[in-house]
Amino acid sequence: MSESKIDSVILYVDDEEMAGKYFARAFAADHQVIAAPGADKAIAILRERHVDILVTDYRMPGRNGGELLRIVAEEFPYVVRILVTAYADRDVLLDAVNSGEIFRIIEKPFDFEEVRSTLRLASDLARERRVKRQRLQAIEETLGFLAHELNTPLATIVNYVRGMEQRMADMPTLQQPDISRALTAMRDNASYCLTLLSSFVESVRDAGAALANEIGATARSMISSLLDTYPLTHVQRAQIIIDVAQDFPIPAAPNGVMLVLSSILGNALRAVQHQPSPMVRFTVLVDENPQIRILDNGPGIPGQVLDRLLHDPVTTHADEGGTGWGMIFCNRIMQSFGGGIMVHSAPGSPTVFILNFPVTKRSDQ
Repeated sequence: MSESKIDSVILYVDDEEMAGKYFARAFAADHQVIAAPGADKAIAILRERHVDILVTDYRMPGRNGGELLRIVAEEFPYVVRILVTAYADRDVLLDAVNSGEIFRIIEKPFDFEEVRSTLRLASDLARERRVKRQRLQAIEETLGFLAHELNTPLATIVNYVRGMEQRMADMPTLQQPDISRALTAMRDNASYCLTLLSSFVESVRDAGAALANEIGATARSMISSLLDTYPLTHVQRAQIIIDVAQDFPIPAAPNGVMLVLSSILGNALRAVQHQPSPMVRFTVLVDENPQIRILDNGPGIPGQVLDRLLHDPVTTHADEGGTGWGMIFCNRIMQSFGGGIMVHSAPGSPTVFILNFPVTKRSDQ
């Protein structure tokens, strides 16, 4: 038995009633076990309550275990899936294994120590998935709040500018060009902010971008979560280096910090995409204060852009639709809990984004 009690919810599926009772009795000390007599009942249970681990027999009347695994993989991907089978069934299990993303196969008759060990590993995996789901939900709630607070005033600005543009026809001709340009800039910037909010929400929902909401999140764990969930190609992932000189806890606003990291990573990947040997390096260290540094070996940022990057809507990729509000937004997130962003760059030199975090007791140790 493990040193600490495991409290995972296991759904055991077998058409033999005694098999379900037998399994529950054997592992009830370590897990909460629910028994279901078949696939249809199991699906109904999954739709009604939380389950961490599915353990299903393969041979059952109606839908067999392979069909159940496919449904669960599609509708409940966070559930860890284990298949139970007799030795003679091995030849017919290949399709189930490939389509159901099975964590383990355990054989009848049970080797109880082996099953107990498998369930312990499955519980660890289920716990990790549960934490990630909680993180994602927290980030979505944060973005929902931002959208609620910012969408209305930004939409008001857009509508006001449109009304002004419609009234321009009654103004003297000589005044129209300058005013028209100003109104266009206001409208475009407000529209971009609306698009930025929408983009953040969609990126979190689609890619699970971010994921450090639990107490004890550290800089290293946040970067690892980012790279696990960011939609990187294999080539892009190979370009990224992580160097942890000294890890430190993230004291506040982990959801916001993850959005900042995601945004800067996107900028860095864009900057290096045409370089002969592209490279992005994350460095975690505690100097005068805790820092995460993101270096890319892209073409560098012109001085006139760099001077305004964190304060004015300026961008190095206007041809791709950027207007520069993203870095202003990121800097304000960091400033909201006592941190900040610094940027070092020059044409032809690497660019380094430095995320400074407030000093905490733990980061001094």
